[in-house]
Amino acid sequence: MEQEDRKRPDVLKEYADEHITVYWEPAYCIHTAICINRLPGVFDPAARPWIDIGAAGADEIADAVMRCPTGALHFGRHDGGPEEPTPDETTVQPRTNGPLFVRGNLKLIDAERAIVREDTRAALCRCGQSANKPFCDGTHRADGFRAP
Repeated sequence: MEQEDRKRPDVLKEYADEHITVYWEPAYCIHTAICINRLPGVFDPAARPWIDIGAAGADEIADAVMRCPTGALHFGRHDGGPEEPTPDETTVQPRTNGPLFVRGNLKLIDAERAIVREDTRAALCRCGQSANKPFCDGTHRADGFRAP
């Protein structure tokens, strides 16, 4: 999916070197910490900037970014390495007491049939309390949402 084709919130951060650029869209981040646990030397929320591209190889960074379930992180390669694939099938995984993690060739459309977002990954609100609907914003944690 072309970066310019995706609808984005107002804030998009880019962290780049000659091999890879990591794109972070904070509006979609619900702090699952998968990136931090996978590569703590690259993804460090206590550091500024919080992403240090030079702390690991492009393949390792790409692998960690693809594990982000929300689509808040994406990457583009400049070194001929593999780009992020678009999944052939769509999967929906309900998280215990949390959102729906959706992967696939996604096109989210609002009630007026306008495209809200095109992506390969999204975390969709299940508790009904998100201020960023249809996307999860983590409110379920504070509201005590419970679901299998």
